Amino acid sequence: MNRRFLHAAAGLALVLLAGLAKGQATPVGVWKTIDDDSKKEKSLIRISDSGGVLTGKLEKLLDPATPTDAVCKECTDERKDKPVVGMTLIRNVKQNDGDTAVWDGGDILDPNNGKVYRVRLKPVDGGAKLEVRGYIGTPLLGRTQTWIRAE
Repeated sequence: MNRRFLHAAAGLALVLLAGLAKGQATPVGVWKTIDDDSKKEKSLIRISDSGGVLTGKLEKLLDPATPTDAVCKECTDERKDKPVVGMTLIRNVKQNDGDTAVWDGGDILDPNNGKVYRVRLKPVDGGAKLEVRGYIGTPLLGRTQTWIRAE
């Protein structure tokens, strides 16, 4: 009886650990951005991890009204007048030391207005969605978009 209990307990522990590992969602992957006003899909952003630092590139424009050769006319840094497809929009984001469910410390570019904001990324719904908060100064002064995992 003791042996059976130990096997059952070990099996349950493995199942729980597997569930916890799966629940440790990260922002890494491909995400569909959604327009705040029209609620239509706008683009695909691929977030990659290189040595614990996340970057996000605009991989594809989904809105047929947006020209595929669009450039960032409003950008004020090295991205000015560069094509938005292939552009790095998210830079230097790392997992938060105090809250491992959050990635922050970097910035995000809004190619529509050329403004660069601080950014906080938080996977939700088991990693199926990503809360992307762009802000100035403190996260209280900003706005959040919810992106949907595409792959």
